[in-house]
Amino acid sequence: MDNTLNYIPKLIRAALNEDHNKIEKISISLSRKLKKDYPEISEQIGEILSANKVGANTIRSLNLEPKPIDKDSRLDLVDVDSIGLIDRPILNNKVNIEIDNFIKERKMKDKLLKKGIEPTKSILLTGPPGVGKTYLANYLAGVLDLNLVSLNLATTISSYLGKTGKNIKNILDYSRKNSSILFLDEFDAIAKKRDDESDLGELKRIVNVLLKELDNWPSYSIIIAATNHPQILDKAIWRRFDLILDLDLPNDELKKQLLRKYLPEDISDDNIDIIATFLNKISPADIEKFSQKIKRKSIINETPSLEIALNEIPNFIDVNSNEIGELCRFAKKTFGNKITIREIANLVGKTPSTVHYHLNKEE
Repeated sequence: MDNTLNYIPKLIRAALNEDHNKIEKISISLSRKLKKDYPEISEQIGEILSANKVGANTIRSLNLEPKPIDKDSRLDLVDVDSIGLIDRPILNNKVNIEIDNFIKERKMKDKLLKKGIEPTKSILLTGPPGVGKTYLANYLAGVLDLNLVSLNLATTISSYLGKTGKNIKNILDYSRKNSSILFLDEFDAIAKKRDDESDLGELKRIVNVLLKELDNWPSYSIIIAATNHPQILDKAIWRRFDLILDLDLPNDELKKQLLRKYLPEDISDDNIDIIATFLNKISPADIEKFSQKIKRKSIINETPSLEIALNEIPNFIDVNSNEIGELCRFAKKTFGNKITIREIANLVGKTPSTVHYHLNKEE
């Protein structure tokens, strides 16, 4: 009990300083300490935290709080958006399960707080460009009905010594006051390893600020960071995130799902399955671009979508000799006697002699 009493002066100090985040942190710790011997008091503390949503009542709407600005340029350091509900991203099963659990935790955060348990409040997204990291952040903002506060990297990074660190601190201070999602895209730009000998200390200061803020981030708000280059993140950063999700390029099954979502309806599932085999190492963003291009050309030229798709495949991938052969045979099988060697050559972007070679090779 003696150790538990040590929380009382800390709690009073935090209350007098109006430090809502510390009040929440200390109260949660106190609730845990009391849970075994004084379960009723522990539950009461949890109910108070849940009912009052400590910190969230400071500002009820992001629209009421002026956005932080760079003092020299007077430009906004963040963009604030109210996303609304959008389609769920197509993800692999492992990531889907993690996202479902995260959403459930956030929607039941009051129940967790009543038990002295903090919900997951920070996510690190890794993966190559175009796999949906930004889209996933937008989706979560919509599902959880939270504003999305996005760091404006161009404004935040300054050539003046100490300015970048101050800008980052202002952004974090602004976000922690609100029940929102803070989205830090290109996170490696501000959280890279602190072993650069040419750095004059600015990088170390920024990373130290991030480490402290991640340790003390309030449960009513969420941080989502995203990077294409996880290998250059500072090692200490990794341990600060509650959840780490790797969004990889889609496998064959996910490619088919994405193509069915985006391609015109006049392309059959069987043909979509074949098209998916040609699109190797392609991101969801590129699949959407591929599909949108087909839709536009099909409408403008009044041409069947499948014909346009065959024509566009070589533009989106580095097709090797074997794949060109498969593509030629796919075109011949699809259109039969309605298509000539020259027309197939035009579709796949090769000479008639190359098409003739591949078709004869199959025979």
